[in-house]
Amino acid sequence: MRLVIADDSVLLREGLMRLLEEEGHTVQAAVGDAAALLDAVAEHRPDAAVVDVRMPPTHTDEGLRAALRIRAEHPGVAVLVLSQYVERRYATELLTDSSEGVGYLLKDRVAEVAEFLDALERVAAGGAAFDPEVVRRLLARTTRADPVARLTPRERAVLEQMAQGLNNTAIAERLFVSLSAVEKHVNAIFDKLELGRADGYSRRVMAVLRYLGSAGEPGDTGSDA
Repeated sequence: MRLVIADDSVLLREGLMRLLEEEGHTVQAAVGDAAALLDAVAEHRPDAAVVDVRMPPTHTDEGLRAALRIRAEHPGVAVLVLSQYVERRYATELLTDSSEGVGYLLKDRVAEVAEFLDALERVAAGGAAFDPEVVRRLLARTTRADPVARLTPRERAVLEQMAQGLNNTAIAERLFVSLSAVEKHVNAIFDKLELGRADGYSRRVMAVLRYLGSAGEPGDTGSDA
């Protein structure tokens, strides 16, 4: 893959560069602020951008804003956002339009090299990749919604895996159940959430994540440390 990295931490930036280049990818640019990120994406048109949420000058949401601009102005560029904490508002904003070619991981997940690389490859291929902890927090915010409250514990477990971007086969392996059982749970989830049946992996994930992203409490813009 051709990649652009944006993180104000020189140590993490250099570490990501070395890791990705050792895996055979090409890092076209590694920058420390949102403005430089946007310039690099416009110049190189990479396959994906790995972006820190908080960057100079205010260290609030510059990276997220840049990620949203990239998705709007360069739809062919996938975006994998890294965050120190679970920040529901940021995850929700990323999910507003589509979950195709987008991911949200906690920075701690980078240390799990295989998981990080798998997530990056999924996102670059047009799929989705969301940190399990992010998904759990989003699911926790939906307990007030009747459709979600109707899900069985097993259906909630399957939904959690779906929202991470896994397909049915991967879910079956992760939960140690049969593929047919997963398919049954998936159909039940769509029925109970009144989402209907969506054809295709990306559309299915998009429907689930859109529902999760819209189910937070009104006015909720906080983050969970």
